[in-house]
Amino acid sequence: MIKFLPLSLILLLCFTLSGAWAQQSEINGRVTAQSDNAPLPGVNVLVKGTTVGTQTDADGQYRIRLSSPNRGDGSTVLVFSYIGYITEQVTAGNRTTINASLKADDRQLNEVVVTALLLATASGCQDYFDLNSNPNLIDNPPLNSLLSTTTQKTAYSSQRVANFTSYFVQYLANPGAGGSTDMYQITDYTGTWDYVYFALADLYDMKKKGQEQGASEYVGVADVMIAYHLSLITDSFGAAPFSKAFDGSSLRPAYDTEEALYQTILNLLNESLTELAKPDSKLKLLASNDLIHKGSTAAWIKTAQALRARALNKISKKSSYSSTAVLDAVSKSYTSNADDAQMSSYLLRSPWAAVARNNAQLVLDGWLSAQLVNQLNGKTYTTVDPRLSKITDPTVTGTYLGTINGQGNVGAANTVKDEVYISLTSPLTGDASPLLIATFSEMKFIEAEAALRSNDRTRAYAAYLAGIRANMDKYSVAAAVRDAYLANPVVAVGAPALTLDLIFKEKYVATYLSPESWNDARRFDYKYKGFALPVSAALPTFIRRVAYPNGETTKNGANVPADV
Repeated sequence: MIKFLPLSLILLLCFTLSGAWAQQSEINGRVTAQSDNAPLPGVNVLVKGTTVGTQTDADGQYRIRLSSPNRGDGSTVLVFSYIGYITEQVTAGNRTTINASLKADDRQLNEVVVTALLLATASGCQDYFDLNSNPNLIDNPPLNSLLSTTTQKTAYSSQRVANFTSYFVQYLANPGAGGSTDMYQITDYTGTWDYVYFALADLYDMKKKGQEQGASEYVGVADVMIAYHLSLITDSFGAAPFSKAFDGSSLRPAYDTEEALYQTILNLLNESLTELAKPDSKLKLLASNDLIHKGSTAAWIKTAQALRARALNKISKKSSYSSTAVLDAVSKSYTSNADDAQMSSYLLRSPWAAVARNNAQLVLDGWLSAQLVNQLNGKTYTTVDPRLSKITDPTVTGTYLGTINGQGNVGAANTVKDEVYISLTSPLTGDASPLLIATFSEMKFIEAEAALRSNDRTRAYAAYLAGIRANMDKYSVAAAVRDAYLANPVVAVGAPALTLDLIFKEKYVATYLSPESWNDARRFDYKYKGFALPVSAALPTFIRRVAYPNGETTKNGANVPADV
């Protein structure tokens, strides 16, 4: 079990102490893994030589408020330490923002595994992914606290995976030439892998505790989120540990195949529908602790069906694909944007907003790819998509210019805004913007695809238009502007002329910054108009899978598949 402070307690402490700290100076920043730039939660940040310190939040962000004696001579040193990573010390000087990038310590990881193995032998209650511990944190959290933690982590897990898949589908581009993720180089995603599996460990505990207490609503919700996390892992890496990962039988569990994980995902979602339909749950979901659906079992049932529709549609190239099954699941899922599975509870701000703010501080990341920008600005197609101005801000010249993947910045110095980036003004990437897990607009595009594959063109065309409309509404595009776009002949082609190309084109925009977009790109064989390999790509074809992370090959190398 992963130990943590309940979100409610964290927020209470923040509000209680804010007045007392108002006159003190502050240092803030973000801590990431050097391997994949993923945020690191729970990093200890200590002012050297004092007892003043804190931990990073779920997005790797921290802030320390200091009295003037601690900063008077500008020699304050911050110490960043985290299990499995090399400790780093940074002299603050006169800076108020200090970001740190920690390098994995393979030797320490091995020591952690050995220690955990000894603990497992002694107590019989440890599991492979329970490698972090803190004696100051809660050891046996109640179900409602687990609900807060897991619903928040589910959204963060989605964002962490999207933080690298968005380069593969060319929503984002690296500002420098030769970015490893940009160019399909083997990149270490240990931070992301560990975060997803730590979340799975919490979900495993929540499900087990729910079963013990007869809390069927918690069991059902845990099933939905476990299924989602498994899809993030297997969609990215392929085979992965699960069936033997949490039962305490081994610290080096065998891998389940992709096929087995896919079936497990469907089984979990089906089980969730059964559990959520039970009328006699001993404990009810609490709206204040459910950060995704505010305690609504009806909403969770819709999300389970949405994830079923997504999973069933994902195998469109296989003989077992059934458009009838996909359409049945879609019909039981979302009926409006109000149903969307999303989370917007942060200690500081959305992690996408943190990327935008880092750009302003010259920690460069989150530049928009020319592929996405050109699709929206009228260059690839003959019409300008009004969502462009809702996604990003124009350059200093009032235009919209993206960055070519693998090429990096080709304009003026990086301090000049002559290309476009993730924006704080966007409804999807502002400070308080929600992290999206599954949406009504995505469901309409899934419906459009499945209906078209079953030759129901009337239903397919209606769903295609509804998907665009819903996404424009999500971006707060003015109704008149939205309707003008929908009436444009490039978009309003009529049911007889609707194609999969058009559905995938519009869905590409609607799933901006969603990890699911990479599944679509691979199913569509990257046939988006104008889509090209990154400059100097390390692979001769578009990327299909990422390599297993170094942390996993170090801890569980004997079981890691060798054919990837």
